Amino acid sequence: MEFDFINLLKSIILGIVEGLTEFAPVSSTGHMIIVDDMWLNSKEFLTQYVANTFKVVIQLGSILAVVVVFKDRFINLLGLDRLWSKNKAAAIPASGTNRLKLMQVIVGLIPAGVLGLLFEDYIDEHLFSVNTVLIGLVIGAFFMIAADLFAPKTPRVETVDQMSYKQALSIGLIQCLSLWPGFSRSGSTISGGVLLGMSHRAASDFTFIMAVPVMFGASFLSLVKNWEYFTLDALPYFIAGFVAAFIFALISIRFFLKLINRVKLVPFAIYRIILAAIIYFVFVM
Repeated sequence: MEFDFINLLKSIILGIVEGLTEFAPVSSTGHMIIVDDMWLNSKEFLTQYVANTFKVVIQLGSILAVVVVFKDRFINLLGLDRLWSKNKAAAIPASGTNRLKLMQVIVGLIPAGVLGLLFEDYIDEHLFSVNTVLIGLVIGAFFMIAADLFAPKTPRVETVDQMSYKQALSIGLIQCLSLWPGFSRSGSTISGGVLLGMSHRAASDFTFIMAVPVMFGASFLSLVKNWEYFTLDALPYFIAGFVAAFIFALISIRFFLKLINRVKLVPFAIYRIILAAIIYFVFVM
């Protein structure tokens, strides 16, 4: 593997795609597969196994952006409040009041974590393709539309600190749908949260918080599994994709959280259906 500026640019483009789409309910994995398989062909300069891992690992850039945006929340979850300025942590409820607990996050992670470990090889070998992504985009879009149509008119849970363990587990079970590429982790969990009576913002906050351990775990496992295929020549591409994903995820998260309670899920669902139709008729048929 030799260093090439064009290939570096391709890595940056994939990082931008990841950062812009990771936390919108449109499927970042689906977008990366579509962009890569149809135009960039990272397998040609990274090899197949390293390219699949690249798409997972650059998500760590997006994860770092979540940690930056939700740093007070994570400090609170880890019980480090006393070591943090009270003024800086003022946006998070105090220890004696209702607040999101670390155990609720863990409960939400267990279902998809278990299934992901059991079916990781099958997913990598059989579901990372344009055709499966198109299926996920469309079915996920209809699920999102259903969430907006059938959700309670007045949310029972306005903030993430009001959610219950039962809601956390239910969202975790619904998150299993996102193991199918194209369905979207944020699309499934936000929709599930809304159907369970949460506001769009509360469901989004819980989705983003859960994403941190999920994506760290997925990246670590993928790195360990494919470590033997790596060479130092691949490092510049990973760094470029990581930095691009971080910068654009930081922009994307702040914009999305301001937008979601106003526009809800239907506009994103319509985008997914239109994108799937364009890809199908132009490139698949």
